[in-house]
Amino acid sequence: MALSKNSSSSSKKKVSYISVPSQIINSLSSSSLQSLLVSPKKSSKCTNRFSYRNPRIWFFTLFLFSLFGMLKLGFNFDPISLPFSPCSTSQPLIFDGENRAESNLGFSESKSTSGYSNSSEIIQSEGGKNESLFTTEGDFWKQPDGLGFKPCLGFSGQYRRDSNSILKNRWKYLLVVVSGGMNQQRNQIVDAVVIARILGASLVVPVLQVNVIWGDESEFADIFDLEHFKSVLADDVHIVSSLPSTHVMTRPVEEKRTPLHASPQWIRAHYLKRINRERVLLLRGLDSRLSKDLPSDLQKLRCKVAFQALRFSPRILELGNKLASRMRNEGQQYLSLHLRMEKDVWVRTGCLPGLTPEYDEIVNSERESHPELLTGRSNMTYHERKLAGLCPLTALEVTRLLKALEAPKDARIYWAGGEPLGGKEVLDPLTKSFPHFYNKHDLALPGELEPFAKKASVMAAIDYIVCEKSDVFIPSHGGNMGHALQGERAYAGHKKYITPNKRQMLPYFMNSSLPESDFNRIVKDLHRESFGQPELRMSKAGKDVTKHPVPECMCSDRQQQQQQSEA
Repeated sequence: MALSKNSSSSSKKKVSYISVPSQIINSLSSSSLQSLLVSPKKSSKCTNRFSYRNPRIWFFTLFLFSLFGMLKLGFNFDPISLPFSPCSTSQPLIFDGENRAESNLGFSESKSTSGYSNSSEIIQSEGGKNESLFTTEGDFWKQPDGLGFKPCLGFSGQYRRDSNSILKNRWKYLLVVVSGGMNQQRNQIVDAVVIARILGASLVVPVLQVNVIWGDESEFADIFDLEHFKSVLADDVHIVSSLPSTHVMTRPVEEKRTPLHASPQWIRAHYLKRINRERVLLLRGLDSRLSKDLPSDLQKLRCKVAFQALRFSPRILELGNKLASRMRNEGQQYLSLHLRMEKDVWVRTGCLPGLTPEYDEIVNSERESHPELLTGRSNMTYHERKLAGLCPLTALEVTRLLKALEAPKDARIYWAGGEPLGGKEVLDPLTKSFPHFYNKHDLALPGELEPFAKKASVMAAIDYIVCEKSDVFIPSHGGNMGHALQGERAYAGHKKYITPNKRQMLPYFMNSSLPESDFNRIVKDLHRESFGQPELRMSKAGKDVTKHPVPECMCSDRQQQQQQSEA
């Protein structure tokens, strides 16, 4: 790099080179680089002892450069990110256009003053082609083999013939009130459409019950695209925004005793005569009330509602897509995590956050005050639940899982979920190991989330969009969002979805004497079949088709051709 030359002479010059690592060159300022390229003028007062020809000076200079290089490589030394650097900031994310961020807030950390730091350093090769010094490509980003399965919702001839008479029926109506969080409401809306089809009734747009935990008063059209919902299902169920004037004065018959996993036969036997007589039937609390094992056409209808009709409203889609684009940052891959570490999650699951005795006491006290919040299996202790894989993974456990699965250290990670119990410090194990760690608040421009500040369902919908568009998705716990995304990503071509094998992993998490290398090997091996590969729903009785869409809603090319020929 540095060139030594004599003063003008006609004799052949002897040239010497000293190799300096590229990382050192990249870290030097332009003035420092210039001083290497241009030799200083010879001073008449300079003695031979201090001449630049003196080998001692060169060795000392080379030693300084080498020492600086070792510090940079070994300790990730970056002068830009020093606390006293004028570029260091704790201001909110400021974007240049749509994709560039100048600084980060909350749980994110940036090491670039011109935008998100790239997942790999780019250098110019001799041929002018960009090449990566530190690549993030590997098995972690590799997508599972979808085995050629594609969406196919070919309804039978009988279903289509029945549609003619069902859609003409405008004299009986089904009213439905759905409860819970956004994803729980989504599941109930799917079942409401199917029940309306079973009864041959028109469906009034479902009413979203005010959430008792978050106080969200959002209506259907605030979350979902109502006109799209009606249009997609126009050949299946007649949907109206409200009861017609002829039925407004009719007092609806309310039914609250729908059993779990009711079959279509049970629905007809108990509700058909009543809705025919009273003309309006009101149903509440449909969560898991309709059987998961339905005739093929009704399973296809379930998929049609979940994957095609229930599209988010335009303003939610627009913002969700913007945040996903900022995560992608000029084509980069990103991972999304659904972290369940909120206070209400620990209370409902019967688990403990494992932070401090004070936080454990907060959870236990809340659970004792509201025992109805516990979701089930009240006879199990916390340790029994933990060993059974019924508790959410902690931040440390998620970190170890990601490392075992060989997630790149520079991976861009989007995390969905509410404020963890204990604050952002709870996520330190993740942020220290994976610095490019963002949530919607980090990515949004000032004011973008303000209209939705008190609308938990809208916030959940935004998380859903960004997670669905990620290259890899991992939930720290099951739940409605994880199940919905599992089906959504399968229907979109079996995009990678890693299901943590909590029950089998936990003994290794607890074994402190197990070397980390052995732990990583074991955990990786436990997840070889948990990457979102096609899984036949029929092999798991009682499983939701919107979580396992094969084979009712997805088929191979040959099966698709066969369905088309039969139609």
